[in-house]
Amino acid sequence: MALRYTVGGLGLVVMAFGGFLLVREPEPWRIAGWLAGGVLVHDALVAPLVIAVAALAAAAGLRLRGAARAALIVAGSLTVIALPPLLRPGGVANATVLPLDYPRNWLLAMAVLAVLAAGYAAARAVIRAVARRRAAAPPG
Repeated sequence: MALRYTVGGLGLVVMAFGGFLLVREPEPWRIAGWLAGGVLVHDALVAPLVIAVAALAAAAGLRLRGAARAALIVAGSLTVIALPPLLRPGGVANATVLPLDYPRNWLLAMAVLAVLAAGYAAARAVIRAVARRRAAAPPG
């Protein structure tokens, strides 16, 4: 319980420091707007999409385990972070502003995430199968 209070107190100190830095900015409402926008995008877009995918999977008889849920949450977060360059209009006047191929990199990140989640789930399934075989085997 003491650890919980310590971590909570540390979190309050970090939040207070962030608030102090925010009010020292020349235009703090712009940063506050971005922070509020992040919360709104999460609550209005990412969370409902994850819930919808989980509901569809449940309706199809699939059970989303921890790896799949974690992959969905990470994919949603990466997508929200990548939205500004992904949705940018056409070309930019200054080529150094957004110099990378963001749609391709986002797709690569999603593919890596899917491979990692599937690999983790497969490894867990193999470990469980081996443990079941060992438990079912007669001693000796």
